[in-house]
Amino acid sequence: MQQKYYIFIGVLVLAVLAGLFAYPNYFNKSVDFLNHKMSWTLPHFPEKNYILGLDLQGGVSLVYQADLSSVQDKSSAMSGLRDIIERRVNMFGVSEPIVQIQGQDRLSVELPGVTNVQQAIQMIGQTPYLEFDEERTAQETQQILDKMKEVQAASAKKEDITKIANWQMALQNPYFKPTELTGKYLTKATVIFDQTTYKPQIQLKFNDEGAKIFADITGRNIKKPLAIYLDGASIIDTNGDGKIDNQDLYAPTVEDKITGGSAVITSASMSTQTANSIASRLNSGALPVKIGSPISQETVGPTLGSVSLQKSLWAAIYGLIAVVIFMVVFYRFPGLLASLALVIYVALTLAVFKLIPVTLTLAGIGGFILSIGMAVDANILIFARMKEEIKSGKGLSQAIDEGFKRAWPSIRDSNFNSLIVCAILFFVATSFIKGFAFTLALGILVSLFSAIFITRIFLMVFIGRGALWASEKAKWLL
Repeated sequence: MQQKYYIFIGVLVLAVLAGLFAYPNYFNKSVDFLNHKMSWTLPHFPEKNYILGLDLQGGVSLVYQADLSSVQDKSSAMSGLRDIIERRVNMFGVSEPIVQIQGQDRLSVELPGVTNVQQAIQMIGQTPYLEFDEERTAQETQQILDKMKEVQAASAKKEDITKIANWQMALQNPYFKPTELTGKYLTKATVIFDQTTYKPQIQLKFNDEGAKIFADITGRNIKKPLAIYLDGASIIDTNGDGKIDNQDLYAPTVEDKITGGSAVITSASMSTQTANSIASRLNSGALPVKIGSPISQETVGPTLGSVSLQKSLWAAIYGLIAVVIFMVVFYRFPGLLASLALVIYVALTLAVFKLIPVTLTLAGIGGFILSIGMAVDANILIFARMKEEIKSGKGLSQAIDEGFKRAWPSIRDSNFNSLIVCAILFFVATSFIKGFAFTLALGILVSLFSAIFITRIFLMVFIGRGALWASEKAKWLL
């Protein structure tokens, strides 16, 4: 029994610490009061804010559609696009952006705290798309030029150009075609200076996979030009008109196969300022695939988010109170102990949300509220078994042991099935449902600890010598 009391005290200490970590405001205010009155220097309990999603904090939600028409490994390209855009918005100081892939070619970007849609679109649009194009054969060039003439003629006659076979060919660059080398493989862009002319140059470094691709491209294009584009235009102001546009074309001739994963971009008209600007843009993230304007945009005001958060919190409080009343009415003293364990469960779960941390959304809070009700499922099964054992004539201590032992298979199987469903929802569903599935899964795991460990410790302590209902006459409390 002495060991059980130690565990009981440890559980209470853990509960207090979790509660203070989940909501330290009152404790820290008390510390401030004592420090002011007594001239003490007591420290505050560490504070860490909850991370609120777009629907609770307010912000901008954008959905982009990527152009994967010339990409073979679509999954890898979308993963690279997600990572780079996330890094890009982080550079602008956006707190906890949520960038997720939707379906095969769509990317959802949620920017909490950003209320200006145009600012958000500009933020994403500033991320450059870097590509290396190789020269087409004379036959390919002529085919595209002929198709362009055919489409132009049909357009002049106001005919439907989509009825022309392979009409999309007219949209392609007749002289250069994209290669598999894009900004996806770029690791770093650095401004260097030519040792002879002292002109600025941009040195590009690729990762291992990009180095192999670059070696293959330069190997098959020796004595041929290799065009370098940024956002569909040449990366260098080659004609010296002071701007980079589609009139520019930077296509250096490949003298030999280049290995080592390094390339140098140079131009006689490139200034140091231009080189630094281009290098900075490339380092901020060159997109592996092209994206246009967002196909969907939504703004959530901070006032609406605050109201939603307040209503969600009250819903959680009402749900907790309703469960406590039910447990006490139907299961009496064990129900009271289970309710205490449930309060500890809430404190532990909220502390886990802060530690991970979990981005809380309306759906996520819904999952947490649902988990409050599910948290007492195991207690109900255990207490029902305990009543059966007592009715069969067993003592309190033995009834508790048998109750936990016999209820465990049902508790294990039901919660395991719930976790399977949560996993399916998390990996298959959209971001809105993922928050629900993740918080519900965390709640289930913590509830198992609460019901199987904490409630059992409470029952064991209170059936010990000198406890309130140690006597066999106290069975009516069940």
